[in-house]
Amino acid sequence: MIDLFLSEDYKIVLDRDGEVRYYPHFLEDDYFDLLNSQIEWRQDQITLYGKTHDVPRLQAWYGDEGVEYGYSNIPLSPKPWTKSLLEIKSLVEQKTGHHFNGCLCNLYRTGRDYASWHSDDEPELGRNPVIASVSLGDTRKFVLKHKTNKGIEKVEIELEDKSLLLMLGSLQHHWKHQLNKTQKAVGPRINLTFRKVIS
Repeated sequence: MIDLFLSEDYKIVLDRDGEVRYYPHFLEDDYFDLLNSQIEWRQDQITLYGKTHDVPRLQAWYGDEGVEYGYSNIPLSPKPWTKSLLEIKSLVEQKTGHHFNGCLCNLYRTGRDYASWHSDDEPELGRNPVIASVSLGDTRKFVLKHKTNKGIEKVEIELEDKSLLLMLGSLQHHWKHQLNKTQKAVGPRINLTFRKVIS
């Protein structure tokens, strides 16, 4: 595990069984209000153990035409890219060298909204998916834990406004991640997770 700046703009926060890079000052412009008003947010529901609940956040799927995605039996058909999403996507691709054809947008309205433990390992993302996660709005804590080796400490990252988190390599096979809920008074946060659907 290393936590050193390796370049002017990112640090590696995890380098075992995959890699996580954090770019704390990725965006210069403030897109929060624009995206919050333009994205067609939806409240989906998820069924767990026979009970149906609201997903604890709002979400939307944007992408190239025909790029279908889904998780936990929630099908997502792509909305056409907005100008702002395309601008951010282009910046992400320039910075990372990876290309994406879809973006799962999440709106965490308060500290009560969260994402529970999961891996982004759906078959349509391929064997070793690259996930580029842009944060806008209030800072929230992002945590990773190893799936099988309980001796490896959890990794905690405070995802700041205008930052970029890049997950790559075999990370999704070996690690789970979540966005913690919090009792603190926090404002809304938008999370843009750019992905490449291959099938």
